Amino acid sequence: MTKYKIIFYTVWLALIFLGIFTVFVNTPFSGILQNKAALANVIQRTLGLTAFTMMFTQIILGSYMSKWIEKYGPWIFKFHVFEGILAYIIIFLHPVFFMLFNYFAGRGFDPFFTFIDVCVLCSTKTDFYYTLGRVGFWLVTIGVFAGLFRTATPFMRMHWRKFHILNYIAFLIVGLHGFFLGTDFTVMPFVLFAAVAYIAVLATVVIKSASLLKKA
Repeated sequence: MTKYKIIFYTVWLALIFLGIFTVFVNTPFSGILQNKAALANVIQRTLGLTAFTMMFTQIILGSYMSKWIEKYGPWIFKFHVFEGILAYIIIFLHPVFFMLFNYFAGRGFDPFFTFIDVCVLCSTKTDFYYTLGRVGFWLVTIGVFAGLFRTATPFMRMHWRKFHILNYIAFLIVGLHGFFLGTDFTVMPFVLFAAVAYIAVLATVVIKSASLLKKA
C-alpha cells in the first residue's frame, strides 16, 4: 500500500469515526441495551452521521475524479464505486432504524410515513424537516442508480451525469434535515466537520455551475 493510500484511508476512517464519537459522547448509555427504542435511535443517529460523511467524500471525489486518478491512480475510482454502494446501504438503513425506533416506541410500524409521506405545505417545522429527509433519500436513490447503470442503455450513457448531479442537491437537503432535526449535527465535534463539508460542497456546486455556464 502506497503512502497516499495510507494517508487517504486514515483521513477517511477519521472522518467516519468522528460521527461515531459524536454520538457516543452525546448519548447516555446506561441501560440502553434493555431499551429497544433507545438502541434503535442510537443506531439510526450513527447511520445518519456516517451517511452524511460518506456523501461528502463521494461528492468531493466524484467532482474531481479525473484529477484524483491522474495524481494518485485508478484505485481512487474503485474506492469511489465501493463507497457509493456502501453509502447507499447506510443511507437506506438510516430511515429503516427510524421506523424501528417508532415501532419500539409504540407508534406503530409505518413504512409509508418513513419513506413516502412528503408534505408541501407542512403543518409543523418538524414535518417539513422530515420531508427534507425523504426528498433527499429519493434524490440519492435516483443519483446512485444512475451512476450504477450509466452504461446500461444509450440513453443512460448520454444522460447519466444529469441524474447523478442530484447527489449534490440531496447532500444540501440532507444537511438541512440533519442540522434542524438531528440531535448530533449541532454538537461538538461533528458540527465543525458538518459546517466545513457543507461549505465545501456549496463551493463545488458554484464552481461547477460557473464552469458549465462558461461552456454554454
